[in-house]
Amino acid sequence: MKRWTLPLAAASLALGCTLAAQAQIYPAKPVTLVVGFAPGGSADILARLLAQKLALGQQVIVENKPGAGGTIAAAAVAQAPADGHTLLFVTSGHAGSAALYPKLAYDPQKSLLPIAKVGATPVVLVVPAAAPFKGLGDVMEAARKAPGKLNYAAGGGGATTTSLAAEFLKHDAKLQMQQIPYKGSGPALTALLAGEVDLGFDIPSSALPHVRAGKLRALAVTSPARSSVMPEVPTVAELGLPGFGVTGWFGVMAPAGTPPAVVAQLNKAVDDALHLADVKERLASLAVEAGGGSAADFAKLIEADSRRYGEAIQRLGLKAD
Repeated sequence: MKRWTLPLAAASLALGCTLAAQAQIYPAKPVTLVVGFAPGGSADILARLLAQKLALGQQVIVENKPGAGGTIAAAAVAQAPADGHTLLFVTSGHAGSAALYPKLAYDPQKSLLPIAKVGATPVVLVVPAAAPFKGLGDVMEAARKAPGKLNYAAGGGGATTTSLAAEFLKHDAKLQMQQIPYKGSGPALTALLAGEVDLGFDIPSSALPHVRAGKLRALAVTSPARSSVMPEVPTVAELGLPGFGVTGWFGVMAPAGTPPAVVAQLNKAVDDALHLADVKERLASLAVEAGGGSAADFAKLIEADSRRYGEAIQRLGLKAD
C-alpha cells in the first residue's frame, strides 16, 4: 500500500493544478453582454460598439432584455454564474433602480460588481421638426397653459437617466406633463417621429442622427455645459433654471463574486477599447465622453449617484411604471 501513496499523491496534485489552470483561463467561451433596452437605442448602440472592440479572444455577443427600466436585464445578470461570461451593459438609471423598484429580485448595490465606466453624455430634449415649439420656453408656456396635456417619450421608463431628467425638469420648472413609457430609445424615437408624442427626452447617440436629418429639433441639453457635438443647443440651466444639470453614463458590470483577476482583465479590455482611435472618434460623434478608469472609480460613481437619485426619487414621490 505504501508504494502507491506517492504516485496517487502526485496524480492528485497534477489533477488539482490542471483544474486550477483551467479555472484561470478566461474567457473560456463567448461572452454575453446583456442590454436592458430595445435594439436601436442609445445603450444598444454603445454596447454593440464596445462588443466589437473588446479584445478578449472570444466573441462578445450582445443580448437585449428590455423592460422595467433595465431591471429585467440586471436581474438576469445578477443571477448568472459569476465567471465573467455574462456581463451587464448598464446606464446611469441603474443608480435609481433601488428607490424606484423596492421589490427587486436582486440588490442593485450588492448583486452586481462594477467593471468599468464606458462614457458619459447629456440628455437632449427633442421635438418633431413640424412641432410648433422653437425653444424650451415654448414648451414651458404650453405646459403651463394646459397642465397635463403635453406628453413625452422617455425610453426605458422608470429608472433611466432620460426619464429622471424629465422628472427633474418638470419638478424644477413646475410643469405638468404626461410620460409615455417605452422599452428603449428606439421605440420612443419611432413614436416621436410618427407624432404619437409631443416631446422626447433622449441622449444624442440616438437622437442626433434624426436632428441632423432635419426630422427632429433639439431644444435643450441637460448637462451643465453645452455638448461639443451640438454646441448650438443651449443648456436647460441657460434657459431659466440655473444650476440644473443631469448627465448620464454607461458602464459594464458583472455578477457579484466574479474573480478579481477576471474583473481586472475586463477592466483593462474596456479601457484599451476606449483608447482606440476609431472608438474615440465614434464616441465623440455621438456626444459621448469616453470613460475608462478603475473598477473602484466606477463603483464610487455608482454609489454617489445612487444617493443622489435615491434622494430625488423619494423627494419627488416617483413610482415605477
